[in-house]
Amino acid sequence: MQREALSSKQMWLILGGAALMLTLAMGMRQSMGLFQPHIIKDLGITAADFSLAIAIQNIVWGLTQPFVGMLVDKHGARPVAMTGAVIYALGLLITLFATNTWVLTFGIGLCVGLALSCCASNVAMSVTSRTVSPAQRTFAMGAVSAAGSLGLMVASPLAQGLISSSGWHVAMVSFLMLAMVMLPAAWNAGSADCIQAAVVAGPAQSIGQAVREATQHRGYVVMALAFFVCGLQLVFITTHLPTYLAICGIDPSVGAQALALIGLFNAIGSLLFGWLGGRYSKRFLLGGIYVLRSLILTAYFMTTPTPTSTLFFAAAMGALWLGVVPLLNGLVIHLFGLRYVATLTGLAFFSHQVGSFIGAWGGGLIYTAMGSYEWAWKSAVIIGILAGLAQMRMNIEPSLRMRQAVNPA
Repeated sequence: MQREALSSKQMWLILGGAALMLTLAMGMRQSMGLFQPHIIKDLGITAADFSLAIAIQNIVWGLTQPFVGMLVDKHGARPVAMTGAVIYALGLLITLFATNTWVLTFGIGLCVGLALSCCASNVAMSVTSRTVSPAQRTFAMGAVSAAGSLGLMVASPLAQGLISSSGWHVAMVSFLMLAMVMLPAAWNAGSADCIQAAVVAGPAQSIGQAVREATQHRGYVVMALAFFVCGLQLVFITTHLPTYLAICGIDPSVGAQALALIGLFNAIGSLLFGWLGGRYSKRFLLGGIYVLRSLILTAYFMTTPTPTSTLFFAAAMGALWLGVVPLLNGLVIHLFGLRYVATLTGLAFFSHQVGSFIGAWGGGLIYTAMGSYEWAWKSAVIIGILAGLAQMRMNIEPSLRMRQAVNPA
């Protein structure tokens, strides 16, 4: 089916499915830090042990994302996304019955990490980019990212409320139920598979050729390496902010409120940067996000946190959270076309997840060794500023193949 043949109902079912799948996958994943104090107490493990499980989640997500992207580009999004939803539920179920670090790591580390490759932003953006016209693409990806970010507003208060009233096991059961809702959402999102063959642009190309083309493009390499800081900063916050607030004597409900605010302002920021990305330089906007995050981190951690300052911090960081997704996907499409967007964004995402691994585990190691997060946030700030400046200077000239497709002579 050609994209133009989609009815409005079909288009909204696809985009709605992608957004719901993304919002549930990311909402639960970003709320895992709320479980940390209770799980380490019940299981008799350390903060570094829990951090390692989250770090494994992120590195598994990153390692598998390029290969999952290849499966999506070759076989379609529906079977991949639905399999991911099942694996997500399995990971939560294993975590529910965990008795030690290794079982916990297998559940929320290995299983949830693999599931996120199949259900989160990479697949949702691939589906979205194939469903809308080029003129609407960047804004549509921003809109789906915005809708996808609202899950944190549901998952975070839900988890904290149930943890406080009934314990973390009951909260994990509620997450398991949310994971099951991802199945019909993945089915609807996978309807985009019927229009996949209509979006090939430029000369014929294999997946291997597409990967070689991307890794030989200096702009793509810079963008992928700079993406490292995105994962490092964000996962450091979602994993360690609740523990940091507890150290400072702030009520745990503030941590849940902060994560919910991140979700709300994430929606606003994703829409904003999706709109801006269709009108202004994507590389400058992307680099600016990394620099602004670093400045906000500095302002927050240099002062003694209060409930008010924490909520302002969460709102500011939320506005800069998933706004990177439509910008990065838009740059990949600009450089290489739409055919292998899931593969190439997945490859770049590996760098993001290496940063996530370091942000989660490194933050826990520093806190366990030094009793403070000071050097963790300082490192995140320095790396963020350097990455942002490098991103602003990336080469945005389309690949030779794309240029020849536009001007064959």
